[in-house]
This record gives sequence, C-alpha cells and structure tokens, in this order.
Amino acid sequence: MSTQASEIKANLSANPNQYWYLRDGYKYGLALFAVCAMYVGIRLYQGAYAMDTGLDSTMPIFDVYWRRLFYIEITLEVILAMAIASYLWLTRDKQMQALSTREEITRYFTFIMWGGVYGMAVYWAGSYFGEQDNAWHQAAVRDTPFTPNHIVVFYLGFPLYTILGMGLWLYARTRLPLYEKKISVPLTLAVVGPFMLLPSVGYNEWGHTFWFREELFASPVHYGFVISVWFALALEGTILQIIARMSVLLDKFALENQ
Repeated sequence: MSTQASEIKANLSANPNQYWYLRDGYKYGLALFAVCAMYVGIRLYQGAYAMDTGLDSTMPIFDVYWRRLFYIEITLEVILAMAIASYLWLTRDKQMQALSTREEITRYFTFIMWGGVYGMAVYWAGSYFGEQDNAWHQAAVRDTPFTPNHIVVFYLGFPLYTILGMGLWLYARTRLPLYEKKISVPLTLAVVGPFMLLPSVGYNEWGHTFWFREELFASPVHYGFVISVWFALALEGTILQIIARMSVLLDKFALENQ
C-alpha cells in the first residue's frame, strides 16, 4: 500500500490537472498502510508473547508486556482524538457556501477515502481480533478483563475506529455543505452504532464475571456486539447521499468546463 501511495503522489505531481480529485489519495494509501501495519505488528506481538507472558495477570511479567502496552495505547488514543478534533474544528471552512464545484468534489473523494480507513479499522477490530477473543477464552482462564487480546481489541481496536469515526463525522460537518447545517442520520448511525460496542464491552465483562461464564457467540452477553455492528449498514444511506450530491456536482462541473 505504501507503493500505491507513492504512485498516487507521483501522478499528482506529474499531472496535477488529471488527478485533481485525488488530492489526498496518497494520504489515504498511507493511512491504510499504517492501520494494517499496526495490526499486523500487534498480531505478531501477540504470537510472540501472549502464551508465555499473558496467561496470569498477577505475574510481574504481565505488567511488563501487557499492562504497559495498555497504558501506551490509552495515552496515544487520547492524544490522537484531541489532535483530530482540534485540527478539524480549528481549520473548519467558515464559507462553505462559496465553495467551488471542483473543491467540493475533491472533498467528497477525501470524505470517501476517510470512510475507507474507518471501515478498515472496524474490520480489524470487530472481525479478526473479535473472533480471536472467543478462541482465547476457550483456551485460557478469564482471570481479568485485561487479557492480551482484550488489551488489543477493547482498548485499542474499538477506541481507534471510534476516533476515526468521530473524525469522519467532523470532516463532513466542517468541510461539506451538505452536512453543514443538517445532521445526517445515516452518517451518525454509522459512527455511533459501532461506537456502542464500547458500552457493550462493560456489559459483556460484567456478564461473564457474574452471570455467564461460557464463551459462546450466541450467549446473551454478546447480543450488544451484533446489534451495534448492524448499524454500520447505515453507511449505505450515507453512500446514497453522496451519490445524489455528486451527480449534481458533476453535471455542474461539466457545464462550467464546456
């Protein structure tokens, strides 16, 4: 993906008028690469140390390899959330009604690419590491909510895509006239729905501690995870909004450049 990002950036430099709508294309490639590289690295870390150092949370070595990772994750996530929110708000477009057709089209492509990075983060957290968690608990005793996989999926994966979803929503609100004065129900559901996995985590841990010890996908303590993920289907409504607006913009752009 880094090669793809380099090619896009080179094409933009060589042919600025040909790929003007992909102004942020290389950033998209780099962001996808960063997300995937981070999770591959985390998975390799789990494979190297989880079974040797992560089975007993009372051991000092657990603090070295896993609790320290937890603190690093939380610190970086707070910084990232504040940085994204502050940047998008402080650099918001205060004259969006005067936006050129070309610039608005470009921003929609950037918005779609941001959504792609958000979707990739949701996939890694909710699919691979989410599925892995069930296998982990069937093989190891749940002696703490801070297991080697929980520290990745609950305290890194879920918060990370929540931060990216917040950024996606704020980008639309501060950069796109369609979302400037009205709140998009589909976009809001697509961001808030997966975010609700975080409250479900608390209920899940309480349920497994005091109520349902077995790690079965169909157990009631997991219902919240399924329902929250279903809300990601609201992205289809967001796509329809984008298509409707883009069809108008492209016709307008064609007339302006005849």
